[in-house]
Amino acid sequence: MKRKYFSLLTLVTLMITISWGCQTTPQNKKNQKFEPKEVYATPERPAGQTDVLELRADPIDTVDVAIIGLGMRGSGAVYRYTFLDGARVAAIADVVPEKVERAQKILQDNGRPKADAYTSEDGWKKICERDDIDLVYIVTNWALHTPIAVYAMEHGKHVATEVPAALTMEECWQLVNTAEKTRRHCMMLENCNYDFFEMATLNMAQQGVFGEIVHAEGAYIHDLRSLNFNEENGYWNMWRLDYLKNRDANLYPTHGFGPIAHAMNLHRGDKMNYLVSVSSGQFGMTEYAKNKYGEDSEYAKQEYKKGDMNTTIIKTAKGKTIMLQHDVTSPRPYSRIHMLSGTKGFVRKWPKRGIALEPNAHSFLSDEEMEEMLEKYEHPITKEVGKKAREVGGHGGMDFIMDYRLIYCLRNGLPLDQDVYDAAEWSCIVALSEASVKNNGMPVKVPDFTRGAWEKLDRVTYYTK
Repeated sequence: MKRKYFSLLTLVTLMITISWGCQTTPQNKKNQKFEPKEVYATPERPAGQTDVLELRADPIDTVDVAIIGLGMRGSGAVYRYTFLDGARVAAIADVVPEKVERAQKILQDNGRPKADAYTSEDGWKKICERDDIDLVYIVTNWALHTPIAVYAMEHGKHVATEVPAALTMEECWQLVNTAEKTRRHCMMLENCNYDFFEMATLNMAQQGVFGEIVHAEGAYIHDLRSLNFNEENGYWNMWRLDYLKNRDANLYPTHGFGPIAHAMNLHRGDKMNYLVSVSSGQFGMTEYAKNKYGEDSEYAKQEYKKGDMNTTIIKTAKGKTIMLQHDVTSPRPYSRIHMLSGTKGFVRKWPKRGIALEPNAHSFLSDEEMEEMLEKYEHPITKEVGKKAREVGGHGGMDFIMDYRLIYCLRNGLPLDQDVYDAAEWSCIVALSEASVKNNGMPVKVPDFTRGAWEKLDRVTYYTK
């Protein structure tokens, strides 16, 4: 009898629960609003500041450039600038004197005068404090990007910094607030936006070839183990390996993100709302270290926090989605993915280039048809400067196009192709993905670096006279 009593009580309780749920759940669901975790609050804009969307500065006839950091990327920049009209490398800096000497030789070999040289640790400060420098071009290790950029803007200089522009949310806001306060340009040197294929797909997107872009994918999948573990000829002081030891995140999001962010008009009619991010376990770094240095080596015993593959999913205000991946450990071919999927078609660059369009989007265009499309929609900028870019080089020419566009806009007083909000948005993925990974893929809110101004524009514009 006791058993029946409890069974009946359980049944009645269950029926009440179901009844209550039927009456209240739909209403509760209707009233519920999903709110991602605001790990990083958006600070109020400082008094007296306004946004710098499509900022225009006074034209500069000849741009005097200071290049700070003369390693793999910096020495390439020195070479490219010898081919740019209206630009002069006025100063160079690196703490390794041999790299300064190499840069001076590059200038002289290409018919340019020697630049003022700095080799002290605070040489970059002395450069920023000069009155005759227009643009500070930052090509140092990641940790110095934001400190130099902020100091340079505070001293009246325009800034171009290698990627990522910032490593923390605090640094992202430092860049934004300083650019708004000083009204100086701050551009991240995202060269992949100027790849010939990416520029053609940007043109296609802006002309509606893919319809409404609903989803995009980008990545930085690049096996860097041999460089990261190279004590002699790898990264200076093996600085890049330190990030793999200490942070589990998408540490290098901008190469894959930049081109698709512009195709999707982020902070120009749409914006990121939140993201979720997860990482695989760490396997590849330890295995590589064991094979190269032995199981008892310091490298093999070292803990590496960075999981081999990080995958981040972003949701935008208009309901679009973006997938970003980062993997510098796995033995696999290079890929930035670069995929755009819309209501009328699809394009992808890796692992094999392909375009598919309505009404036959179940199949890719033939190689011949795809090449015809790429020729038809070649971006006006690559038409203008593509031949010279291929001759000068730099990742197939896209580095030169990036530098050409930077100097062109500064000389003509035009908005830069990439602004400080691009730099902050693309770089903030590092800190936000890290926060999500730490909390088992928790949804994390993405701050609005424009503080509401993103609705003022409706598309990305690469300005010409």
